[in-house]
Amino acid sequence: MTMNRMKLLPVMAFRGVRQNKLVYRPYLMACFFSVFSYYLFSSLLHNDLMERLPKAAYAWLMLALGKGLLSIILLLFLIYAGSFLQKRRKRELGLYSLLGLERKHIGIMLFWENLGMYLVSVSAGVILGFVLNKLMFLLLLRMSRLPVDVAFRFSMDAVIETLRYFAAVFLCVYVKSLWSFYRMKPTELLSESRKGEKEPRRIALWSAVGAVLLVCGYYISVTSKLDEMIFTDFFLAVFLVVLGTYFVFTSGSVAFLRFLKKRKNIYYRPSNQVTISGMLYRMKKNAAGLSNICIFSTMLLITLTCTVTLWTGMDQIAYYDYPYDMEASYSESSDVAEKAREKAAELSEEHGQGVWRLDDYYAMALNCGRVEGSNAFVSAAGLEFADQFAVTLLLLDDYNRLEGQNKSLEEDEVLLYSTGSSFGYDSVNFLGVEAAVKEEPERIYPFPQAKNRMFNFTAQYVIVVKDWQAFDRFVSAWAVTNGVTDLEGFLHSGERRLSILLDGKETERDAFIEAWSVWCQGQQGFLRLDNGLDGRDEDRSMNGGLLFIGMVFGLLFFMCLLLIMYFKQVSEGYEDQDSFGIMRKVGMSDAEIRGTIRRQILLVFFLPLAGALLHTAAGLVMVNGLLAALRFFDTGLLIRCCVGVATVVALLYGGSYVMTAGTYYRIVRK
Repeated sequence: MTMNRMKLLPVMAFRGVRQNKLVYRPYLMACFFSVFSYYLFSSLLHNDLMERLPKAAYAWLMLALGKGLLSIILLLFLIYAGSFLQKRRKRELGLYSLLGLERKHIGIMLFWENLGMYLVSVSAGVILGFVLNKLMFLLLLRMSRLPVDVAFRFSMDAVIETLRYFAAVFLCVYVKSLWSFYRMKPTELLSESRKGEKEPRRIALWSAVGAVLLVCGYYISVTSKLDEMIFTDFFLAVFLVVLGTYFVFTSGSVAFLRFLKKRKNIYYRPSNQVTISGMLYRMKKNAAGLSNICIFSTMLLITLTCTVTLWTGMDQIAYYDYPYDMEASYSESSDVAEKAREKAAELSEEHGQGVWRLDDYYAMALNCGRVEGSNAFVSAAGLEFADQFAVTLLLLDDYNRLEGQNKSLEEDEVLLYSTGSSFGYDSVNFLGVEAAVKEEPERIYPFPQAKNRMFNFTAQYVIVVKDWQAFDRFVSAWAVTNGVTDLEGFLHSGERRLSILLDGKETERDAFIEAWSVWCQGQQGFLRLDNGLDGRDEDRSMNGGLLFIGMVFGLLFFMCLLLIMYFKQVSEGYEDQDSFGIMRKVGMSDAEIRGTIRRQILLVFFLPLAGALLHTAAGLVMVNGLLAALRFFDTGLLIRCCVGVATVVALLYGGSYVMTAGTYYRIVRK
């Protein structure tokens, strides 16, 4: 008998999955996509081309970090989704227990069930990953602006790693299911599927705590500065907002509905009475799930906003860091300007590559601190890196040549330019040297400026002085303050920079740049050569890796969001069957019942979206700062991308409501 029962258990497991296909089918799809995502990251990381491709190191690093984060998210999400499944099965499992099936046999049945889902999802996910691996690899290369290699690389290590990881994940889901089943009596299992989340105690207190946590999270986000604490502030703000969201939904929503219920002029209206009572019931049951929907919606909005913004502004970032294609530095005594222009014309004709601009200027960069709220620059000694600024001294003749101007200065006057926020003072005190600020130029080309001039982190200041005499006066002040002993040698330690920007496609510049580099290195007084083309490629490689991660994570968060919403609708459908019948018995028409339920569902369904939009709006300031760390400064573009993403997500969210609501009504009317 026992042997027959053991043979029957796999059949019962399969039958249970088939009978509950409304919840198991989307869960299997989620598992399938999770396996595909993980295998995709693993296969890309194990692809030896990522190690051999030039400038691919940053993309590889971003993928490695993304895979670590993905592992955590998938584990937590699949455990959470598995709890929904088991809640739907508890009534069935309770009946099995009452009919004489031993707990160990039910445990074995659950094992077969999880094993079957593991084999199906892993097989389908790995096969799809195998088929699309080459395409996704090419997409990553395209996003990172890396050379495209069409050779296919299959990695068995990636397959084994995926099998091991999801074996551990499904084992965790199985153990949690067993624990939930074994700690309950059969009679409790019969009613468990109709229970919602427990109503919290001390609702007023926890509502206030939730509101305070949200305000604190918003405050940190809005007031955070881009310094060494930015990432600490980010995770702290996220933690506070997540915790505050949970308390607001679980306690605050119930407290607010109770408040409305006590208002007789509001509550004692036919439509309001039924709606508020129904809403109160639904919020007690579903508040925790709704808070999860709100959090996943926020993650989706933030992720897609960052992804779209980075994609749109990738070239802006690259050219901010490297405004020139090539820059050579020479000692003060070198005079290469005229020879450089002749050589550039010669190479341009030889290689068919036009020269858009060729600049030469003398500059000396000095690290300083700045007294907040004053016009004074001070020594950087003892200051944190975030509090230091690069102050570059530039001669007036070089400035006029760079910008095509004809400015004039008195001995005690300067032009003062900032790549960050405006200096904002009529005079400057540079380590004791006083000078009047005649003007703050709008730009100096070699020193790109943040578009909106909001960001002052690692800002560069450029002080344009009249002549060499004034130049030496500023340099001497810095040298004395910083204890320089060889003053004469230090006065001549600046650099003459020769910078070139070509007119044409970057892919056609290699021959010109190679010849130009050889010539530059052969000139007297040569110090170093900075390749802006390589620098931009490295920026794009890193940002491309971030874009790829953002795309995958955006799809993942959207899948998680859809699955949670679907489970909620299905669960509520089964739970509202009795309520639907009671409403009919008390004399409400089908149209009235549908209208009442529709209002309740709409309010409950779109409340998390409203919360997510509020979270995103508050977090946009911090996102703006984090993107600035990648040298993206176009706040206007960020806002436009955020509005576009929010619109698309809201439409998709509404579309998912229409689809899941159809499932809900079909269940209720049974």
